[in-house]
Amino acid sequence: MERNATYAIARELTVKFYNSIGPNPHVVRMFMAEKGLKIPSQDVDLMAGDNRKSEHLARNPHGQMPCLELDDGSYLSEITAICEYLEEKHPQPALIGATPEERAQTRMWTRRIDLNIVEPLTNGFRFSQGLRLFKDRVVTVPEAADGLKRIAQDRLKWLDGQMGGRDYICGKRFTLADILLYCFLDFGGQVGQPLDPANANIAGWFARIKDRPSAKA
Repeated sequence: MERNATYAIARELTVKFYNSIGPNPHVVRMFMAEKGLKIPSQDVDLMAGDNRKSEHLARNPHGQMPCLELDDGSYLSEITAICEYLEEKHPQPALIGATPEERAQTRMWTRRIDLNIVEPLTNGFRFSQGLRLFKDRVVTVPEAADGLKRIAQDRLKWLDGQMGGRDYICGKRFTLADILLYCFLDFGGQVGQPLDPANANIAGWFARIKDRPSAKA
């Protein structure tokens, strides 16, 4: 059985997760599901703009989702920071790494995916199909949308070439890098940026990840 196929027994935690629709919260929910963590949650209505109102801005001045409230009353935002925190608190199963080398490799691929695929894919959506929702919330550049989508597709093609012979982004290990890429490719398929089936390595990988129970978190 591959390394992280058996989830930890669910552990109820006293921290609080502020959840919403969208790929960013999906990343953290999937990460928690893989670790068997049950965290009390509260939904924030992103469509109604509740994440941009004073109550949520007091948690995260950027007004972004999701957010994690810690035991001491402080807040964490940014999905990689939240996942890093949960990994340090609950190291098994290791989704970032059990050794310095494994952690460095996961962080390297997570950074590449975030900068080169997630960011252009997401802004390509915000500046086009999502423009009506985002134009009064963030700076939008509609004329850049097509170029950003092309960048994401180009980097996916590059990544497909790297994935030959690999089960996961980091080889045999299922990691945060896989969770990040899966959640955003799943989102892209819903907003006019489907995965090119010519990227056969990633298409096979995507199908395997989709079968994991945590993908439905």
